[in-house]
Amino acid sequence: MSRLLCLIVLSLGLMQAATAEENTNRMSAYLTQKFGLAKDKAQKISDAVQSAASKYSLPPALLLAIISIESRFKDKAKGANGATGLMQVVPGAHRGMLRHVKDLTEPTTNIDVGSAILYGYMRSANGDLNAALKNYGGSQAYAQKVSLRVEDFAKVAGPEDAAQQPDVPAGMCEVRSADRCAAPGYWANSFAMPAGNAAGTIGASGLSNELPAASN
Repeated sequence: MSRLLCLIVLSLGLMQAATAEENTNRMSAYLTQKFGLAKDKAQKISDAVQSAASKYSLPPALLLAIISIESRFKDKAKGANGATGLMQVVPGAHRGMLRHVKDLTEPTTNIDVGSAILYGYMRSANGDLNAALKNYGGSQAYAQKVSLRVEDFAKVAGPEDAAQQPDVPAGMCEVRSADRCAAPGYWANSFAMPAGNAAGTIGASGLSNELPAASN
């Protein structure tokens, strides 16, 4: 019986791996066709999106939508207040999360950090994706823009993806493995308002006065 269970688990794991590979290949082809990315860069971004989506329980289409708005998939993009990379992460706003980051323009690193920031906002908002996007981008208009853009990517990162539930329950970490979910207080003291950004700007610097000092 235990052998049968092991075989079932192994089969499910192989199926999930195959699905993930199919998703990343589909995303990569779309990025090359739609945004003119080189195949190797498109593949790297797709792999990073798939990984971050699984790690933080965020739909891949959501991450792709944010990246398209923030940087149009230009990994060296620079914006206001030092916003950097694909997801326009602002170092001055997230020093606590960037202590060990050497190159924020590196796609895998940037997407992981940007996704962690968004996930932190969602936890702070008790799983409210709209509120999280508002904090990430600095306005309700930004949240609406992302929501609309998600539809453009749904066909390449759609319902078959493993990360399907953007509304993350506040207690989800209690039922997830330690290596897949940050410990409580992980984002504490990681958010700081950079000078001149009191009104919020587009990108990961979009901290509103509604955001608490720590994500609980």
